[in-house]
Amino acid sequence: MIFQDTIAALATAPGAGAIAVIRLSGPDAITIAATVFKGVNGKDITRQKSHTLHLGYIEDDNKVYDQVLVSIFKGPNSYTGENTVEISCHGSQYIQQQILQLLLRKGARMAQAGEFTLRAFINGKLDLSQAEAVADLIASDNEASHQIAMQQMRGGFSNEIAKLREELLNFASLIELELDFSEEDVEFADRSQFKDLLNRIEFVLKRLIDSFAVGNVIKNGIPVAIVGEPNVGKSTLLNALLNEERAIVSDIAGTTRDTIEDEMVIGGIGFRFIDTAGIRETNDVVESIGIKKTFEKITQAQVVIYLAPFIADHAALLNVVTELEKIKNQYPQKALLVLANKKDLYTDIQIEEIKQTIPNVLLISAKNNDGVDALKAKLLSFVNTGALINNETIVTNSRHYDALIKALEEIQKVQYGMRANLPADLMAIDIRQALYYFGEITGQVTNDELLGNIFANFCIGK
Repeated sequence: MIFQDTIAALATAPGAGAIAVIRLSGPDAITIAATVFKGVNGKDITRQKSHTLHLGYIEDDNKVYDQVLVSIFKGPNSYTGENTVEISCHGSQYIQQQILQLLLRKGARMAQAGEFTLRAFINGKLDLSQAEAVADLIASDNEASHQIAMQQMRGGFSNEIAKLREELLNFASLIELELDFSEEDVEFADRSQFKDLLNRIEFVLKRLIDSFAVGNVIKNGIPVAIVGEPNVGKSTLLNALLNEERAIVSDIAGTTRDTIEDEMVIGGIGFRFIDTAGIRETNDVVESIGIKKTFEKITQAQVVIYLAPFIADHAALLNVVTELEKIKNQYPQKALLVLANKKDLYTDIQIEEIKQTIPNVLLISAKNNDGVDALKAKLLSFVNTGALINNETIVTNSRHYDALIKALEEIQKVQYGMRANLPADLMAIDIRQALYYFGEITGQVTNDELLGNIFANFCIGK
């Protein structure tokens, strides 16, 4: 895939602002920019060095559009690997559109979504996983997702995969060579070293695959469902967590009839809280729909907060224990956090009995904001941030996860072939497939459909 045309697009967010940046990339980027730019020093920008800035005006037919700053980047030393010009103009939407339309009239084409980064990939400036990390970096809205995207964009994940692929490729070459000398019955690939390599690759692949469970929730935010009976303080708790009056609070049971969702960042991790309708038997049609949605949200949630009703006596405490058992049995894989609200109304004796009966219970007062910080700390403890702290590679992309799963399957087939003393030609087939899936991640193996799906999710201008 070779690009012969020059593309242009707004590189900054649409709308008015202090400045806007319009990006040009392609063989004629500098030439097209020169036809509309007049520098204050009168210099021809086609003759200027790469990575230089030039102050001047965008003009056409004696009409001055704006005073701008033009940045010149000559290929291959640019983001796309092509000649690139960035025009920093004033942030008026009118000015932005006038300059962009002028560039299109002079021979540029409007860029498609992600086309600048696609050209960077095609020209070898980024591999495919790094290119995908660019989109993740733009979309990151908390410290953890930003850290993961930065680590991937700098090549941490790519380097790990590339190293494994290179070692496997070396052994694959030796095994393929054995096939050429099959009549001589010789072995060029040391089987003990090959076995060690396969074990090491299996270990790394399993670690990367396991990291997806953490990476996926960090990237997309951890859904937390707040459930319980009506009027136990679920909406009050949501408001306390978000520190705003997000949900309607009243003494009337069944006030919340639909789910209410909002997000916040705790310790650099994004959480999406879902306030649900109270669970109870009801003949109200609307409330019944809300309760049905509650169970749907529990299924989707990563963490379930069960907010217990006020525990006035031992019988009420046993009822809470019964309800908890039901939730645990119905959703055994969910992380369950039990809260006893209205802490300020309990006696010390009641608090002690609750703690002894319900392990790991948190006592809070959502109304008085007491215990909310402890709740946030507990939620954060559900996320395994050890890998983040140690800067280990964390997989967040479902396409990468799928390729890793398939690569692991092929590696395990090769391991079985080694144990069963299968012929080299049979093992070679599985090795080639493993190499194929490794290549899919970094883009060494790709097709137009795959690239179209990936870059269609990018914003125009990147």
